[in-house]
Amino acid sequence: MTANQFTRRRTLATASPTVRWIAISALLLISASAANAQRLVLIDQDGSGPGGSNQMAMIVLLQSPQVRVLGITMVSGNAWEPEEVQHTLRMLELIHRTDVPVVPGAVFPLLRTEAEAMHEAPLIGSFPWYGAWGDLAKHTSAQPYHGPFVLPPLEEGEPTTKPLDEDAAHFLIRQVHAHPHAVTIYAAGPLTNIALAISIDPHFAELTQGIVIMGGSLNPRTDDPEFATHPRHEFNFWFDPEAVHITLRAHWPRIDLTDVDISIKTQFTKDMLRQIAQSNSPAAQYIAHYTREYYYLWDELAAAAWLDPWIITKEQILYVDCDTSHGPNYGDTLTWTAANKPSLPGPSGEMQPVHVQEDLNVPLFDRTFVDLMKSEPVVVRTEAATH
Repeated sequence: MTANQFTRRRTLATASPTVRWIAISALLLISASAANAQRLVLIDQDGSGPGGSNQMAMIVLLQSPQVRVLGITMVSGNAWEPEEVQHTLRMLELIHRTDVPVVPGAVFPLLRTEAEAMHEAPLIGSFPWYGAWGDLAKHTSAQPYHGPFVLPPLEEGEPTTKPLDEDAAHFLIRQVHAHPHAVTIYAAGPLTNIALAISIDPHFAELTQGIVIMGGSLNPRTDDPEFATHPRHEFNFWFDPEAVHITLRAHWPRIDLTDVDISIKTQFTKDMLRQIAQSNSPAAQYIAHYTREYYYLWDELAAAAWLDPWIITKEQILYVDCDTSHGPNYGDTLTWTAANKPSLPGPSGEMQPVHVQEDLNVPLFDRTFVDLMKSEPVVVRTEAATH
């Protein structure tokens, strides 16, 4: 998506039919000439599973013929990282994409701890979702609560493939240096791995094409009590606020943010699952067997909007950070306009403009998502990613 995308869209919308036809034809010719040039992406995800939003979001990118996934780095969030690694390895086996390396990442946030969250809940109140720390909210889930290095038996079967013998931060840095200014970072979990890569290599962010983030919450219009009663709280940002602060102050060429506000305009439905299950493709059958939650498609929207920017119909430029005060609002999303943002750089650098998505073409997104889930596996190019 370019900075002038929305201007061009308005121009096309008001142009004469002949002008629109010429413009659309030119875009189609450009698209056709670029069809063989795959876009490079590194996925950073909290890959809980089997099935569900985290795995389906990765499948969106893995199923796209436009994309070459250089690797998947894991971070604790919705589940503990060691278990997520196993779920993701097994997912790749089942959808026939074992060419993509899985790389272990951060097990714990930079500063926030499970003990701290447990002790603060009686004082400031609890949240409906604590991810890997699920016992804090007394949730019932497919997997009972367990410690970070416990690997429970997997419903989908144990993987036979192994993760890469490298840590996520160094893998991310290595791939970006191997493909300078050509890789997009897709980060749909807590940002711990990304912050570590930035801290190790100050040039990491500027050597990418940009970062796509699912996280943050501004003022979602909803009756869902998780957000209606605490509109600035969102799990990915809350789980590691310091990582958000470091990430959003790095010098990315572009930052795109899919927040709660736009995510809750999406919904995974039983009809969508029925359509997907009609396909015999490995990805479709994986989803049909293991996805049981009918909820918002937050991570999937972030992935699909990067593939097709026309899905997003409205955005605003804001300056975004996270409350790191360790007070009652620790982890809440902070936002400013260009006119009122802080004028002095913080310890992690100056604030950067963020493209915050506001609205979407729901039918286009739903169709894109379902079609990708039903597709046959991508034919892997002969030159594999630099493992």
